[in-house]
Amino acid sequence: MWDVTVVIPNYNGISYLDACLRTVSAQTGISAEILVVDNGSSDGSQDFIREHYPQVKLCCLDRNYGFCRAVNEGIAMAESPYVILLNNDTEVKPDFARNLRDALRADPRRFSCAARMLQYQNRELLDNAGDFYCALGWGFARGKGKSSQRYCSEGKIFSSCAGAAIYRKEEVLRLGGFDEAHFAYLEDMDLSYRARIHGYYHWYAPKAEVYHVGSATSGSRHNRFKVVHSAGNNVYLIYKNMPVLQVILNLPFLSVGFLVKYLYFVKKGFGKDYREGIRRGIALCREHPDRKVRFRLKHLFHYAGIQLDLWKNILLLG
Repeated sequence: MWDVTVVIPNYNGISYLDACLRTVSAQTGISAEILVVDNGSSDGSQDFIREHYPQVKLCCLDRNYGFCRAVNEGIAMAESPYVILLNNDTEVKPDFARNLRDALRADPRRFSCAARMLQYQNRELLDNAGDFYCALGWGFARGKGKSSQRYCSEGKIFSSCAGAAIYRKEEVLRLGGFDEAHFAYLEDMDLSYRARIHGYYHWYAPKAEVYHVGSATSGSRHNRFKVVHSAGNNVYLIYKNMPVLQVILNLPFLSVGFLVKYLYFVKKGFGKDYREGIRRGIALCREHPDRKVRFRLKHLFHYAGIQLDLWKNILLLG
């Protein structure tokens, strides 16, 4: 049996695959099964992998089903108890997989562990030092654009970025995996939120380092696809994971948060797309009422801890 399985979703990412697969294949101190799930690429990605990396297992989907479907397929196929999800536009250090595996195994209550992500083009800057969510309804990557000398210590985070994180296969499947209604964006925050409701927590493992290009599939930091899906998925995430009383408690913050976001995207020229995303999110809530996490009194303490973090994380925005 493999120590870990590295699942890499890919869609027309042939220009990134060589660097990614070369560094993942060179992991030390651990045996890693490598699995690429291809979302119907038309750029020759599949043939490239077969020719240059025959040791890599390749799962070919007939079209682009999005990030969630791809990683769910990979997790189901994994032949190890630990699954690392890794974006295709990355390079990893030789001890990346081992450090993630060791961090997850340190405590059975750790649902996931996030790697320390550095910017590919400017490796003196951070890309992600753990994901956080706050009462304004904003998800954000801690440390983004800041010096790589910061956030060198491990510790609890609100969520792991699924672009470079490790999970226990059994626990992911028990919670239903990544919700494919998201297609892409905030699906990792949704799963992390659900895990916290059930009493797990998430950990930042800075010894596991990865260089990340960013927006390789969507094309840019702000674009129509990203704005529509992120806005809609945020509405859906709140609906799914917050009980009615928690929504009411956070409503003043959420109202301000959504208004500020809207004004920001209006200024960027994406106001219409943001409004479309909100409508999409409302439609998702109506289409999937069965996916709302049922409130259970036994989880009340966990909800209280989440709520305190939602308030506290507003202070991290600065």
